[in-house]
Amino acid sequence: MKTITELRQEIVDRSLQAFHEGLFSGTSGNMSCYLREEDLMLITPTSVRYDVMRAEDIVVLRLDGTVVEGHLKPSSEWRMHAAVYEGCPDVNAVFHTHSPYATAFAVNHRTIPAVLIEALVFLGGDIRCADYATPGTKEVGLNAVPALEGRRGCTLANHGVLAVGGDLAQAYLNAEYIEDVAKIYAIARSVGTPVELKSL
Repeated sequence: MKTITELRQEIVDRSLQAFHEGLFSGTSGNMSCYLREEDLMLITPTSVRYDVMRAEDIVVLRLDGTVVEGHLKPSSEWRMHAAVYEGCPDVNAVFHTHSPYATAFAVNHRTIPAVLIEALVFLGGDIRCADYATPGTKEVGLNAVPALEGRRGCTLANHGVLAVGGDLAQAYLNAEYIEDVAKIYAIARSVGTPVELKSL
């Protein structure tokens, strides 16, 4: 099991990777993991660019918002992350991106069909769009919970993407697959009629 120090560094490393891959832009998006036995959530800080973020900038807090360790404020979306951890007992990592193709479906309130085998294997099927809620509120997470049922990710109406997993590596991989499926589906629609996969 990784230590808090190791997890802080992993969040920084994966956040920087996401920034370079275009899953993040500016200071948008956020990433967290949850240590259930200790009731500790580690999350990126608010308004800090990923190319200058350090391990000590990662905030450690409880799901009620009590900061345990950290000199910066947690992401403004910490309530969303907390609501997902409370509503999805098998989730221990949450990755919120603004990746462009998937977010384009989010602003249209459209489901992304499972047109690639990866959508079935890694994501559980199509990628649903959670109902809109004001960013920064717990309702964003509460609306995401039903959209995540049986899935490893969803989009957030007029907002972005939410990928989840048992650990940070899984959540990151799922975020990559969500964007990949969205991109290929968008391109496929421009050249024909995509066929959705219903089962393996």
